[in-house]
Amino acid sequence: MKTLSITNQNGIATVAINNPPVNVLTINLINEINEYVLSLKDDRDTKVVVFKSLHETFFLAHLDLNVINGTQGGQAASIEFNHMIMNIKAMKQVSVALVDGVARGGGNEFVMACDLAYGTENAAFAQPEVHVNIPTGGQGAVQFARRMGKNKALQALLLGNDFTAQQAENLNIITQFVPKAEMDNFLAMTLGVISTLEVRDIVMYKKIIAASIKDEDAGAELELRYFLERAKEQKTAAIISAFLKHGGQTEREAKDIQGIFVDTAAELSK
Repeated sequence: MKTLSITNQNGIATVAINNPPVNVLTINLINEINEYVLSLKDDRDTKVVVFKSLHETFFLAHLDLNVINGTQGGQAASIEFNHMIMNIKAMKQVSVALVDGVARGGGNEFVMACDLAYGTENAAFAQPEVHVNIPTGGQGAVQFARRMGKNKALQALLLGNDFTAQQAENLNIITQFVPKAEMDNFLAMTLGVISTLEVRDIVMYKKIIAASIKDEDAGAELELRYFLERAKEQKTAAIISAFLKHGGQTEREAKDIQGIFVDTAAELSK
């Protein structure tokens, strides 16, 4: 791959994007992202995929303006961009956007396609497409509407103005603002926990959440189905037994539940 550098450690894959001069979403970059994301379909070892940029100013600029036209090639490239958004959303792994720069247009749609997104004080988020005579093309308007509601989404889309990471967090564009100086420690703690889970745990909660957003009753039904199935597993019985042995359902649980989990995991790993 020419635009992506990928490293793997302890269940966490880090995908560094480098597409000079400004990390525009060209067809080559889109194809490489699609290729990598699709390669993870049957991967049970990778639990988390972190997307970050090697550019000092841009996370991802936007879709290449040279493909926004009526030609067959341009239309095909725009469709592939949309496929990329859908492929990221369909990942079994937890996808994470680490934004330390500008993410506008398709770049912001990429961020919103990820499961989790963290922005620093250097980040900026926007959907300014209306100013080049097009609507959003990668579910930007759809996501703004779902995350912000009618009034705020309409204003944001018609103005196309930038949001800081703090503003983006308040508007549900990203998960959380994290100062750059604190980001490494924050990710180590947060993703370190997630990377110890099984892929099926991640898939389970993704499915429950997706169903619940569409239909509360359907989400509740799916949740109960998973609960009853997991309750029958020998793994569940072993964990509960060890948890109770180390202070579960005692006074220790009130003050040190994480310690109980640590002791439980240590016993089960013997």
